[in-house]
Amino acid sequence: MAAKYVYSFGGGKADGNESMKNLLGGKGANLAEMAGHKDLRLPVPPGFTITTEVCTYFYKHGRKYPSGLKEDVLAALKKVEKLMGRGFGDAENPLLVSVRSGARKSMPGMMETVLNVGLTERTIPGLIKQSNGNERFVYDAYRRLIMMYSDVVMEKAAGIEPKDDESGIRKQLERIMVRTKKEKGYSSDTDLTASDLKELCSMFKDKVREVLGKEFPDEPMQQLWGGIGAVFSSWNGKRAVSYRRIEGIPDEWGTAVNVQTMVFGNMGSDSATGVAFTRNPGNGENGFYGEYLVNAQGEDVVAGIRTPAPINEYSKSEHNKELKTLEHLMPGIYRDLLDYRRSLERHYRDMQDIEFTIEKGRLFMLQCRSGKRNGPAALRMAMDMLKEKLISKETALMRVTPAQLDELLHPVIDPKVELTRKPLAKGLPAGPGGASGQIVFSAKDAVEWARQGKRVILVREETNPEDVEGMRAAQAILTARGGMTSHAALVARGWGKCCIVGCGALHVDYDNKELRSNEKAFKEGDWITLNGTKGNVYEGQLPMMDASEENKIFNDFLRLCDSVRRLGIRTNADTPDDAAKARQFGAEGIGLFRTEHMFYGKGSDEPLFILRKMIVSKNLREREEAIKELYPFVKKDIKGTLEAMDGLPVVVRLLDPPLHEFVPRDPIKLQKLAGDLNISLEELSGRAEALHESNPMMGHRGVRLGVTYPEVSAMQIRAIFEAAAELLQEGKKPYPEIMVPVVCDVKELNDQLAIAEKIYRETLQKYSLKKIKHMFGTMIEIPRAALVADKIATVAQFFSFGTNDLTQMGFGFSRDDIGGFLPEYLKKGILPEDPFQSIDQEGIGQLIQIGIQRGRSTNKSLEVGICGEHGGEPRSVEFCHRAGMDYVSCSPFRVPIARLAAAQAVLKENPKKGAKKKK
Repeated sequence: MAAKYVYSFGGGKADGNESMKNLLGGKGANLAEMAGHKDLRLPVPPGFTITTEVCTYFYKHGRKYPSGLKEDVLAALKKVEKLMGRGFGDAENPLLVSVRSGARKSMPGMMETVLNVGLTERTIPGLIKQSNGNERFVYDAYRRLIMMYSDVVMEKAAGIEPKDDESGIRKQLERIMVRTKKEKGYSSDTDLTASDLKELCSMFKDKVREVLGKEFPDEPMQQLWGGIGAVFSSWNGKRAVSYRRIEGIPDEWGTAVNVQTMVFGNMGSDSATGVAFTRNPGNGENGFYGEYLVNAQGEDVVAGIRTPAPINEYSKSEHNKELKTLEHLMPGIYRDLLDYRRSLERHYRDMQDIEFTIEKGRLFMLQCRSGKRNGPAALRMAMDMLKEKLISKETALMRVTPAQLDELLHPVIDPKVELTRKPLAKGLPAGPGGASGQIVFSAKDAVEWARQGKRVILVREETNPEDVEGMRAAQAILTARGGMTSHAALVARGWGKCCIVGCGALHVDYDNKELRSNEKAFKEGDWITLNGTKGNVYEGQLPMMDASEENKIFNDFLRLCDSVRRLGIRTNADTPDDAAKARQFGAEGIGLFRTEHMFYGKGSDEPLFILRKMIVSKNLREREEAIKELYPFVKKDIKGTLEAMDGLPVVVRLLDPPLHEFVPRDPIKLQKLAGDLNISLEELSGRAEALHESNPMMGHRGVRLGVTYPEVSAMQIRAIFEAAAELLQEGKKPYPEIMVPVVCDVKELNDQLAIAEKIYRETLQKYSLKKIKHMFGTMIEIPRAALVADKIATVAQFFSFGTNDLTQMGFGFSRDDIGGFLPEYLKKGILPEDPFQSIDQEGIGQLIQIGIQRGRSTNKSLEVGICGEHGGEPRSVEFCHRAGMDYVSCSPFRVPIARLAAAQAVLKENPKKGAKKKK
């Protein structure tokens, strides 16, 4: 049986239905559903859909069509002609059609459309007759066809690249039209008369011939196939490709093409066109919201040339409040539209985006699709529809995307204002939300200005750990260099702070305290605004708005997530404040407490100074003296965090970074350190130089420090056990999990376990305790550790996968230096995405699965989690669920995202029910 490539709809019947989105695209499937479903059968102009399979064939076979397609299209066109009583290309009674795209997932405005196809010099008289002599309407339709067809088919689909935005054929035709209106003293397109439009059409054709070197086609079939080919070609247009990258839409999906009878909203004052939403897409309210234009075609509503009027009182705004509503102007039509709104929402059980046209007092439905919505609206609609019993709990959970939920956690730029501004520069969106502030170029100035009550944005070439106080004080962080896992990005995400990194168009001049972007220069104190969700930088101070809905809706939704998910959700937190914030967001413990972070930020000067003394110690005696001095600070920080997470597990990672990172660069600090050690600056410099390593990230760090300096491990482990012992005596329920990092062999772990067991016994004796609940385990971040996990698990009680370093070592990529080549890898499709943002499931994922399988083969009760930044990324969370982990751990502000992603992972396995959550 031959493949079916064309599906018809119209006249109360349809070959397809809503379930066939993969084949018919979203638009084609919904047109079939509206036209043919027994509960709907709405007034849909008849037409047909050419399937996405044709698009796939088109690209695989050098832009050729499958055998038999032309005959199928002609047969489907005959059905439309019969239903309409008109003929395509008939001079007396012509049928005109639109040619539109329709991918399985909505890509609004990303692909091409051609309207009024079939209108030629030969069919113009017939259309004038059909429209009761409305010559103006016909020539308006013809000039639109020439503009669209020359732009979409003759230029873009032909691969002709204008030298700039202004030299494209459409822009040139628009300038002719603007000039004509100006010469005649007209203010609006609707002022143009029939003779004006007739003259414009002639000028348009001359310009098309001059610019593109060929005649505008005046033959209906040539126009139709030109339009079909252009829509298929637009699947790989720049806009569409960019949008697919952002939205994660696969290239191989392809688009369908919808050919549909034209109905005209520009036939006079009893005609109109509009767009409506069955609920408010801006806030989620259950109100019918939309706009329309009298005597216009669909493109006019979105083009912004004329101000659309509100369909009802609810849709009024400051911009259109003086205009007549559709409800007032055409009450009968509005009542029908309201009925269709109710029918469509009841049928699809979701908010619908509707396109409609009114032709000479008759309403037609051109499209419906699941409407785009922002985070607050998505959450409200899901919970409202659940209460209305329109949808199930499981459907409500799948209605809100993790990205939409993230919007509720951060202030955002007022979207209406942002639409009117052009970005100054664009970088990587490292920390979500929006922020405005005055530019400062140093961490010190950021702290000082913030202390004075000023809102600042810290602008750096790139940040380092010594900038952390300034980063904390700033409203947002902007760097010219760095990737999504750079220092600035990691820290900002952990704090939920707006941040843009890798903004290569910016030049930071520290000496002159100046930021340059192209020809524009900004001085210290100038205002800029960042959209950390999109990566856009704007000049000046743009207004912010609170994106969060009432907390009750947010918390009710997260409780729904918890009733379904199995994965535990922990947080990466280094201070009691971070721990408390994470608990508010629903964290069930800490999956990563980094001991080294107590040496950065507020109150760190004294412990950092002592740590530096320990690092540059020449012998064991000096080192032990420094360790003794450092111990109270370490215990205090650990105790505070254990207390904040009372009753919940806290994974404490022993000191991990290379020691040289803590050696100061500031000459004044170096001089003070030398004085305290009673040595010369030259000797101190020599000791510091001795710590230098060629490849420090693979050098003397993690467990290797503990093996060579067991007293360093002993101090930290003692601090953990004694902090827990003191809390037990205070009636608390501490639960520390001691994690040894950078392990590659079980013997390393045995070496550290011996230290831990000795200190544990001493602590029990000192505090007269029988037991301190704890676990001893390791971080799996070296590929070899995953491969020998069966041996490591004979000692370790838990594994925590450190996917940042596992990715770095697995790929052989330095995550701080990938900016030089990764963009090209992504552009050329060598890699599908940045592996530091989402787990590489094909490669690194295999190492994780091997590690879990082998670990549990020798230790059935092995607890397994993840503590890299991937732990809050939705697709990575889903992978962790499938891999059989017990928990994921992420930064505090990503905890709600992980709770939702974990619930959705369960529902993707079994859409009907959740399962018991792992403890």
